[in-house]
Amino acid sequence: MTAMNIVHMRVKAGSEARFLAIHEQFGADNLTGSRNFWVVKTGERDFCIVGEWQSAGDLAAARPAMIANLDQLRPLLEDLGGGRGITEPWSGEVQLHLRPDVSAESAM
Repeated sequence: MTAMNIVHMRVKAGSEARFLAIHEQFGADNLTGSRNFWVVKTGERDFCIVGEWQSAGDLAAARPAMIANLDQLRPLLEDLGGGRGITEPWSGEVQLHLRPDVSAESAM
């Protein structure tokens, strides 16, 4: 079953380019078992990292590499406030996945 992880982070002003570069390097080397990996800018300096994995086991196997990547990112991140620290992580198995009808789009 497909698994997803989503992590919210806030990058310090002026650190966005380095933040993206670290993720790009991470993606090139550490995404075994991953289907997709996105870095989504959700605010002025807020980002959500979204990973789609073949299985919960693949996600779990990638955690040591993700933690090592986070260790590189720590100096670039701000505390999110409210006792959340520098990251707000979520993960789990996909329960519903909807796709648009691409055949209807191609008929236009």
